[in-house]
Amino acid sequence: MSADLTTIARDLAPTGTLRASINLGNAVLAQGTLDEPRGVTVDIAHVVGERLAVPVELVTFDGARKSFEAMASGAADICFLAIDPVREAEVAFTEPYVIIEGAYVVPSDSPLRTVADVDAEGIRVAVKAGSAYDLHLTRALQRATLVRNDEGVGSLLAHPLEAGAGIREAVTTFADEHAGFRVVDGAFMQIRQAVGTTRTRSAESVAFLRALVEELKASGFVADALERAGQRREAAAPPA
Repeated sequence: MSADLTTIARDLAPTGTLRASINLGNAVLAQGTLDEPRGVTVDIAHVVGERLAVPVELVTFDGARKSFEAMASGAADICFLAIDPVREAEVAFTEPYVIIEGAYVVPSDSPLRTVADVDAEGIRVAVKAGSAYDLHLTRALQRATLVRNDEGVGSLLAHPLEAGAGIREAVTTFADEHAGFRVVDGAFMQIRQAVGTTRTRSAESVAFLRALVEELKASGFVADALERAGQRREAAAPPA
C-alpha cells in the first residue's frame, strides 16, 4: 500500500478496522439480517477495506437514524446514507452511487391522487423517524402533518392514517402485499444515496472515497451489485 493510502487508512480506520454503518431499513441498499447483511452497501464497504488493506466490520442497524447516530458518535467510520442538509452538517458525503424516489401510499379509496394532494390540512403522513424522507418532508410539507415512528408505512396497518411516505420500492411492495392500498402517482423527492464519513476526516480521505465511488459507478460495479441483490440496475447513479 502506498504511503498516501497508509495515511488515509489510519485516518478512516483509526482502530485498524474499517467500521461501516449499514442501514437495513432501506431494502434497495441492504438486505438480510443484522448478523448477515448483504447488498450494494456491503459490497462497497468491502471494496473500501480492500483498497485500504484493512479488515471491515459491518455495524448494522434497522434504520437510517440509528446508522447516522453511529457515524456521528464515532461508533462507525463510514456510512451509507441519503444526502441531506441536516446530515451534511456532520457528514462529508461523496456524490450519490444510487438514486431512488420517495413516494406516498394511501388507502385505495383515498381522494389523494397526486403528490400535491397530500400536502393538505388534516392529512397525516406516517414516516420512519430520522429517514431521509422524514428530513425532506419536515422542510417541504406546509399543511400536512408527519407522524413519525419506527415502522414507516407499516404502521398504517395498526394506525389508519391518510398516507404513508417511503422509498418507492418499499411502498410499492407494501401496496402489493396488503389489499386496500395504492401508490400515489409521482415522486415527492429524489433520494441521493451516498457514502459518508465525519467532517473530522482529512480532505485526502474524503477525496479518496469520492474518487472510489466514481470509479465503482463507471465500471458498472454498483449496477452489478444492485442486480445481484435483486434490485434494479437502473437505480445506479450516473457519473458525477
